[in-house]
Amino acid sequence: MEFLTHLPDLTNLSLTLMLTLLLPHLMERLHLPGPIGYILAGIILGPNVLAILNPDGKVVNFFADLGKLLLMFFAGFEIDVDQFNRARRKAVTFGLLTFATPFLLAVALGAMLGYPLVACAVIGAVLASHTLLGLATLKKYDLMGSEPVVATVGATVFTDMLAILILAICLPIHVGGVDPVAVGIQLAWLAVYVPGILFGLSAVAKWLLRVLGTTKAAHTTIVLLAIAVAAQFAEWIGMEGIIGAFLAGVALKRALGNTKSDDSLEVISHSLFIPVFFITAGFLVDFKLFFFTLRDQPLLVVGVLGALFGGKWLAAQVAGRLFGYRSSERALMFALTVPQVAATIAVALVAYATINPAGERLIDRPMLNATVVLVIVSAVAGLILTERAAKRVVSPPTVAPSVAAS
Repeated sequence: MEFLTHLPDLTNLSLTLMLTLLLPHLMERLHLPGPIGYILAGIILGPNVLAILNPDGKVVNFFADLGKLLLMFFAGFEIDVDQFNRARRKAVTFGLLTFATPFLLAVALGAMLGYPLVACAVIGAVLASHTLLGLATLKKYDLMGSEPVVATVGATVFTDMLAILILAICLPIHVGGVDPVAVGIQLAWLAVYVPGILFGLSAVAKWLLRVLGTTKAAHTTIVLLAIAVAAQFAEWIGMEGIIGAFLAGVALKRALGNTKSDDSLEVISHSLFIPVFFITAGFLVDFKLFFFTLRDQPLLVVGVLGALFGGKWLAAQVAGRLFGYRSSERALMFALTVPQVAATIAVALVAYATINPAGERLIDRPMLNATVVLVIVSAVAGLILTERAAKRVVSPPTVAPSVAAS
């Protein structure tokens, strides 16, 4: 199919837009997450299949970088501080459990497969976070106010923050080696940076909203400025921009409160920039290498899936029983924490792109391929399990008449 690589740019753009419209729509018709369609589009259009899009193109890379930052911003912006405060103790407990169990299993798996400790920690962080893909299902069954759901939503704060924190610590260690002084300085910068963004940027955003007003142009400019400032400061202190973008989302959520925000930026982000980011993730999927990995390292793929599902299930069971929740509610907590999409792909791609002076990547291509498979399998399974668990929660088993009479 070499002739496809010589098509006019406008034709390539048309084919790209057609696939990025049709494939996500097809996924949604199959009750699957739209991002899976974008990843499939990237696989088809990328260098390993049709080679229509150039992975090294400046425009593609710029859009993908911006999409990655916006994806993490909206992930932070979706965190509802009020909901978290309603079930703070349970959210903290479940958050720590649902992070720690898959994290420890993944670290053990990575060590068993011969990965260095810093890579094992990043692999653990990739598996420990989760994406709340099941929110639409919860809204359909009117379960957003349910305590197990509130605790699970609140737990997302901890899983995402801890995953980002581990990535922030591991990146400089991989690039510059283990230096206790450098790690101490990094942690000190984090101690200043995180509250500085959460509270300082929030205060500045409130002031700018009062000065500039709440027009669409002003709102969009303030959001983009907040993302750019937070990401740039993160890079200045040796961290990745996605860390700053995530924190900027939380800060802007605090600044806006319950004020209805303009969704123009969100619409164009989810229509253009974020899809390009997922498409570039599809570029990295090499089926030949994946099948070689499945043949030569079956423990890698099976182990990654087992660590995720086993760790998330164990955390939901322990926390649910501790809180006195029914089996259906524990099943719902488990289902909601299974999908790995937003933070998982972002962290994995950043780790893959991080190369030390010896030319070694933080995580290698087989692990990246396993992560993409993890995203697809966990998203599909998570949505199916969420639907089933939600039905059980709203329609608990009725007691047989004979038993009730006795």
